[in-house]
Order: sequence, then C-alpha cells, then structure tokens
Amino acid sequence: MAEQKATNITWHGGQIGRPEREKLLGQKGATIWLTGLSGSGKSTVAVAAEAELVNRGRLSYVLDGDNVRHGLNSNLGFSPEDRTENIRRIGEVSKLFTDSGVIVFTSFISPYRADRDQARELFEKGDFIEVYVKADLETCEGRDTKGLYKKARAGEIPEFTGISAPYEEPHKPELVLDTANQTVEESVVELVSFLQANGYLS
Repeated sequence: MAEQKATNITWHGGQIGRPEREKLLGQKGATIWLTGLSGSGKSTVAVAAEAELVNRGRLSYVLDGDNVRHGLNSNLGFSPEDRTENIRRIGEVSKLFTDSGVIVFTSFISPYRADRDQARELFEKGDFIEVYVKADLETCEGRDTKGLYKKARAGEIPEFTGISAPYEEPHKPELVLDTANQTVEESVVELVSFLQANGYLS
C-alpha cells in the first residue's frame, strides 16, 4: 500500500453511482488484467477484444504497458521497485475505469505475483479478472517484432523479463489463453465468451 502523503483531504461522492452508469452502458464494469511474457500476445488480444466489444455496442478501453509509460508512468524504469509502482498506479487507474462501468483491458507483463495480488486487492470481488496470456519463451522470442529479446540476449536491455529478470506465472488466474497454440481470433472468442457467461455483458 502506497504511503498517504496528502492531508486534509475528503472523499467526495456524486449523485450518480456505479449501478446507474452500468445500467446506461448495459454492461458490468471490470478490469481484465492480461499478464504474460513480452511477445505472448497481451496487447494484440486486448486490442482485438476491445474492437469486438465496441462492435457489439459495448464501452471498452485498453491500457497498454508501453502507452502508459509514455505519460502517466514516464518517470518509471524497469527496476523491481519501479515495476511495483507501475502496477500500483495502473491498478488504481483501472479501478476508476471499472467504477465508471467500462470494461478495461490492461496489457502489462506485470511479472511479480505479489504486485498482481496487490492490484487485485483494490477491487471488489468479481471486478478483477486475471488472464494469463500463456506462451513459452521460445514462442515469444520467435515473435520478437520489436527486437527486444535480441537486445536483451546481447546485454543491451538490463532486467528484461524472461531473460535477466523473472516472470512469476499466476497460480489461479480466472482464465488462461494459450496463445502459443491458438489464433488471436480464438483467444478473443474465448475471452468474450467468458465475459458473456459470467454476466459482464447484459
């Protein structure tokens, strides 16, 4: 839990609550937390799932790891401490999206189990859906469109997850997408079907 430095502050509620917003949108707000190695397909699946939901008339948004580091988290690097703070901030932002009734996809490596568990603790039961985007290291390296693994192997990128920094697989994710053995389309169908079956899409 981050230290509360601001004092003399009060939480202000509004006239419109989450139930009213969700009724307006015809959906249940939720955070779909996609975690996995670089190159596993997190961003690809998130973007495609967002498009599918919007095509169905739902309100959805993607918080992408690289994009967030251009703005909100531009002052953070990739040390274990900075990774923890990166995930803490994203958890808080995702909670706001969820409260607004939006289905938000976060695509972050989020390599440490404790950080993901801490993010989960911010949410009410059922609001946080951990999705393990599973692909082995060989598959991810084979998809290395950004050339990151090559640089990491050459020692040009320190603390790179899967090479010089650890990735801790989820123990009990709500959903596992085996992106090494299924297409993006198949992953999206599985993900959206999960949301439909569990009452997030009314």
